[in-house]
Amino acid sequence: MKIFSMQKLAAAFAVAALVAAGFWVKAPDAQAGAKVHKIAVQVNDNNPATMNIALNNIANTQSYYAAKGEPVEIELVAYGPGLHMLRADTSPVKDRIAAMALEIEGLKFSACANTMAGMTKKEGKEPALISEAGIVPSGVVRLVELQEEGYAYVKP
Repeated sequence: MKIFSMQKLAAAFAVAALVAAGFWVKAPDAQAGAKVHKIAVQVNDNNPATMNIALNNIANTQSYYAAKGEPVEIELVAYGPGLHMLRADTSPVKDRIAAMALEIEGLKFSACANTMAGMTKKEGKEPALISEAGIVPSGVVRLVELQEEGYAYVKP
């Protein structure tokens, strides 16, 4: 039977504690290799030109990294008047979003629940969202969280 020194035993416990706490992450495989680029795009303006610029930014960014063979994750967060971008009844870019969602892996569209609640109160019914949109509790808070997770922030 092999006896471990107290230092080795303490080190083993420290590593186990870090793994259990989620602080120790296995290095990515060599095949996974490339850094994942993360981009958060904000839309808070009900202007079709702004919405199209945001979608152009997304398409151009994805194309750039795809040409380099590098993965990208992009999340567009819409709140305030910008929520119209993700509304089924008022979005001037819903067809373009539908096409992009099919073409771009890792692309997400997030709608602010706070804005939805305000629109529901004002309009007397909850606005329907396009199928590509998910709901987050707060658009601003979601942007903060994404930046804390290492996402670059883009506001067209």
